[in-house]
Amino acid sequence: MSESFDLLIVGVGGQGTVLASNIIGESCLIEKRSVRSAETHGMAQRGGSVETHIRIDGKYGSLISPGTADLIISFDLLEALRYSHFLKKGGKIISSSGIIVPVSAFQQNLEIPTPEELIERMSGFDLTVIDAEKIAGEAGSLLSQNVVMLGASASALPLKVESMTEAVQSLVPPKTVEINTRAFEYGFKAAQNNIS
Repeated sequence: MSESFDLLIVGVGGQGTVLASNIIGESCLIEKRSVRSAETHGMAQRGGSVETHIRIDGKYGSLISPGTADLIISFDLLEALRYSHFLKKGGKIISSSGIIVPVSAFQQNLEIPTPEELIERMSGFDLTVIDAEKIAGEAGSLLSQNVVMLGASASALPLKVESMTEAVQSLVPPKTVEINTRAFEYGFKAAQNNIS
């Protein structure tokens, strides 16, 4: 098989992009599909930008070229805009409505666009925005926002919801399985209902 499903997961350090990519990878292994991934990041531990490239099926390397991603999952609206040039025509962006102000912008007292302005700048894309923070809180932990975003993206991925749920349950810390399972389900429902 030469065609791959190309996915980019983006966010900032500390948001759980690595765990999210591991859950996608585990889902692929459960379904006996090939998967390749690569992470690139700057000062991730200090809130720097983090990106994970994931290619499901296909025969080529793990890095995705600009203009070729089928799906971008973004944990932050600023990061969604920053990486939107990776999306191919007909691709989709699923983003959290949250914004983490970059340290450099904060230190220089720079004006940050509002969520509405960022969404307007991405008006040419197939964009779904959900309030992952609110949904994670309803699920029982703000730390589950990354799993909420995976749930919200499940129907856009070429993976079974059951495989993703199984991967979540096997990779999150044992004491958080119930909360993260709920977070995944709530995220899935939010995207299906196109609500935040």
